[in-house]
Amino acid sequence: MTRKLAVEAIGTFFLVFTIGQVVLEPGTSGLLGPLAIGTVLMTMVYAGGHVSGAHYNPAVTLAVFLRGKATVHEMLGYWVFQLVAGALAATVVFWLKGGGPLTVPSIVVAKVLAAEFIFTFALVFVVLNVATVRSVEGNSYFGLAIGATVMAGAYAVGPVSGGVFNPAVTIGAVVLGTMDIANVWVYLVAQLLAGAAGATVFNLLDLGTEKATTEA
Repeated sequence: MTRKLAVEAIGTFFLVFTIGQVVLEPGTSGLLGPLAIGTVLMTMVYAGGHVSGAHYNPAVTLAVFLRGKATVHEMLGYWVFQLVAGALAATVVFWLKGGGPLTVPSIVVAKVLAAEFIFTFALVFVVLNVATVRSVEGNSYFGLAIGATVMAGAYAVGPVSGGVFNPAVTIGAVVLGTMDIANVWVYLVAQLLAGAAGATVFNLLDLGTEKATTEA
C-alpha cells in the first residue's frame, strides 16, 4: 500500500505542477498548454499504472471504488495523498513563478457544473474501460487514451471552466490563486458526481465482463 500511495503522490504532483507551470503567469503556454498537460498525464499513467493504477485524481479513485476495484481504505488513502500532492505542487509552482494572478476569473455556476461534469465523466469512463477490464489488460494504449481525454477536454471546455476535471487540481488552483475558494464546491460537486455517474453507467452496461466485450 505504501508504494501505491507514493506513486499516486508522485503522479499527482507532476500533473498539478505541469498545469500550474503552463497556465500561471508569467510565461504561460497558451494554446499549447493542454498538450503539455495531456502529455504529462499520459507519461505518469504509463509510469505508475502497474503499481497504483495511476489514478492521480480523487474522482477516478471514487469511480474505481464503485467499480469494485478498490476498498474504502484504499480510496481514502489515495484521496489524502492525491490532495496533499496537488497542494504541494501548487505551492512549488507559486514559489517558482513568484506569485499568482491579480484577479480571479469569475464563473457561471451552471456552465461550470455542466462542463466539469461532462469531461470528468468522459475521463472516468475512459479509465474504467481501458484500465480495469480484463479483456484489455496489458494493452499499450491506456496511457495515451487517458492523457488524450484530458487534453481534448482542456481544449473543448477550458474557456468555460478552466478544464480542471480533478479535485486535486481544484485544490491546487486555490493554492495558486487561480480559483476563488468560494467556487470550490462547484468543481468538487461536478467532478465527484461525474465520477460516481461514470462508474454507475459502466456497471449498468456491464462493461467489465467478458460477455460485454463480445456482444454486438
